[in-house]
Order: sequence, then C-alpha cells, then structure tokens
Amino acid sequence: MWLYLVCLIGLYYLFRWHRERQVVSNLGDKYVFITGCDSGFGNLLAKQLDFRGMRVLAACLTEKGAEQLRHGTSDRVETVILDVTKTESITAAARWVKEHVGNKGLWGLVNNAGVIYPDVCTELMDKQDLIKTLDVNLIGLIEVTLNMLPMLKQDRGRIVNVSSIMGRIAFYSVPYCCSKYGVEAFSDCLR
Repeated sequence: MWLYLVCLIGLYYLFRWHRERQVVSNLGDKYVFITGCDSGFGNLLAKQLDFRGMRVLAACLTEKGAEQLRHGTSDRVETVILDVTKTESITAAARWVKEHVGNKGLWGLVNNAGVIYPDVCTELMDKQDLIKTLDVNLIGLIEVTLNMLPMLKQDRGRIVNVSSIMGRIAFYSVPYCCSKYGVEAFSDCLR
C-alpha cells in the first residue's frame, strides 16, 4: 500500500518537474494584445511580458495610462487607445494590430478590460448600471475577440479572458456577476 502511494507521489512530482521545464521558444517573435493596460493586472502583465522579451501590444483607455506604461517599459511595448464599448475604436485597434503583426499573426489575446460600477444592493440597482457593466465586461470582450480571431488563427494563438470568482458564484453585485457569468459562458463556447 505504501509503495503505491510513494509511486503516485513520485509520478506527480516527475510530471510537475517536466511541465515546469517546458518553455516557449522565440518569445521575441511573438505578439500579445492586452486590453485594460492603464493600471492593475493589465499594466503589470504588459510589463512582465516585456521583461520576458515578448512584443506587447497594449490597449489603454486613456492617453495618460498609455504614456505611463511606455515610460515603464522597453520599446517592445506599443500602446493604442481603445474603448471596448465603441465598435469604431475596436475595429481601429484591430487594424492597428494587423499592421504590427503582419503575416505572423497574433500569438496571444488577453481580454483584461473590466469595470465594476456603483456596487449597490439589488433593489437599488438601475438599468444603466447593468448596461454599462455588461457593455465593458462582456460585450466589449466578445467584440474584441471576434475582431482578433483571424489573426489568432493565423498563429494558432491563445485567448485569456479575465473573469472572476463571481463568474461562478453569485454574490452581491448583480451587474458584475451577470457580466462575469457571461464571460465564463462565452469562454466555454469559444473553447
């Protein structure tokens, strides 16, 4: 009995060691497009991928956020202004990405842009809060993904949709939970 347990634990650590040793080659040739890079997770991810040598195409909502990101990174990071609630902005950003990646295609898309508008209890919520949150967190994410899909297919790219535990367990903020449940459903359908 103990021998089986020791063998299973040994196989687990061998498998983990093998997975940790796998690396992606030619990171300098790979392009990743990240939304929501003004601050927070998107900003940090852009800096981390730049540090690892990847070409980062960072989408910021404001010029101030884009300027701060450019100052904190190398020349491998290029920024574009993107409002995921506006179709014209998304199509312009998709054209901009296409110009940068050319025939190589897009290796990664990280849909990180998201908001949480006034966090009120259910009976105080109004329709506008719901619509604004869904527009950024869900509809914008879907529209960005659909515009980037041809470039992702070109390089057999990956898509990372940033969701939340509130996309699986509903708690307090109705608009936010609804949008993140939608992100989970879209991701499952896309997969």
